[in-house]
Amino acid sequence: MAEGTTERDPSPAEVPSKSRSKAPAEVPADDYLRRRTLRRGSAGWLLLTGLGVAYVVSGDFSGWNIGLAKGGFGGLAIAALLMGVMYACLVFALAELSAILPTAGGGYGFARRALGTWGGFLTGTAILIEYILAPAAISIFIGDYVESLGLFGLESGWPVLLGCFVVFLGIHLWGVGEALRFSLIVTAIAVAALLIFAVGAFTDFSAARLDDIPVDEDAFGANSWLPFGLLGIWAAFPFGMWFFLGVEGVPLAAEEAKDPVRSMPRALAVSLGVLVLLAVLTFFAATGAQGSAALQEAGNPLVVALQGDGEPTALSRFVNYAGLAGLVASFFSLVYAGSRQLFALSRAGYLPRFLSLTNRRKSPYLGLLIPGAIGFALAASTGDGARMLNIAVFGATISYALMSLSHLVLRRREPDLPRPYRTPGGMLTSSVAFLLSLSALAATFLVDREAAFIALGVYAVAVLYFALYSRNHLVAKAPEEEFAALAAAEAELGRNGTESR
Repeated sequence: MAEGTTERDPSPAEVPSKSRSKAPAEVPADDYLRRRTLRRGSAGWLLLTGLGVAYVVSGDFSGWNIGLAKGGFGGLAIAALLMGVMYACLVFALAELSAILPTAGGGYGFARRALGTWGGFLTGTAILIEYILAPAAISIFIGDYVESLGLFGLESGWPVLLGCFVVFLGIHLWGVGEALRFSLIVTAIAVAALLIFAVGAFTDFSAARLDDIPVDEDAFGANSWLPFGLLGIWAAFPFGMWFFLGVEGVPLAAEEAKDPVRSMPRALAVSLGVLVLLAVLTFFAATGAQGSAALQEAGNPLVVALQGDGEPTALSRFVNYAGLAGLVASFFSLVYAGSRQLFALSRAGYLPRFLSLTNRRKSPYLGLLIPGAIGFALAASTGDGARMLNIAVFGATISYALMSLSHLVLRRREPDLPRPYRTPGGMLTSSVAFLLSLSALAATFLVDREAAFIALGVYAVAVLYFALYSRNHLVAKAPEEEFAALAAAEAELGRNGTESR
């Protein structure tokens, strides 16, 4: 039997004792799952698509442009293209996996079936690092936007950060349907603003401005399009990811979706298509309007692209306000994703079980409040949004590699597993995602080595907790654990049948 497989509930068809894990999972009382239930059927494919775009849309307004300082226009363009391919391949693989196992566990559930308890925990922890750190970072950016726009005379600081967490966590506690509808409205405003920005910026477009960053003559392969050489392409990988970072979180809404087997693949595909369109329009319109050199260190690149060093215009003011909407959309949706991953890991016993308790409106209230408190504390104490985002990117790339590997393992080990949706290209598609995610993981050390080691330190503490305690206290009735246990039991029965013949 595979290492770490949990024990099934006793039944007439109970598997032979030798198939049990060395550390049997605990079988809770019947009311255990009733106290840990999400509201099913709350989200159709449109809300799920909006969720996928909301995860990412703030990255179009700011952050990606720092990649110009790492690779120049050509380096960032190639990096964004390769990262777009990685996300496309990953999304197609996740569409298949989410149709097989439509639960709140998302990546953890996929890896649990394919890679055992250790694989599930490592994947879920990496996802948590991404979805707890990213909202904390974005809350800082929201505070900066509020101050720069002069809203209500507020300055960026802990009161604004606290208000951000309190208001938006409150909406999540109200209920998932209300939360996703709010997210869809704010996301629609941000997307409309990006399209309007592109129309305005393209009126001043000049291809001659794209490669205006000075060339580093000492860099290997350097030219006007690759001013920092070939290595600059690799260094720009994490910033090419900003056009897509977070879209992989859509499967975390599976338990609350209407007909997840059909709606999840559709939502993943449509949201990725929208994000690709926005990335192409934003990237070319912004750099062509003012030049790559003007944007490479701008905190608000779209506003700089519209007004340069001149006076604000009506369009630049509108885009500035819309940037705040984009930040709110991403903050709001990332909080949602983090709470669902935490909920699933806690429900299965990988993390303390009380974190998965749900309120009367079927929201995991402690899974929202405790990560929110951690995020607020980090944001208020450090004020370093860029560092926290780099840590989040590190966690994300680890999870991408493990989720892609899970698709490969399940395709090879369980070819006859019912697959309502099949990934175009099969194992070749997930192989591409796996290799590119490893390349992106290595690139994080080029961008912010300290952030990468901080993430590794957090990872090490989590692994220690799992190794010493939680792996011996898993919950067999959790959906992801039952799914993996069923596979192990079927494999054991198959081996026994072969031996008897």
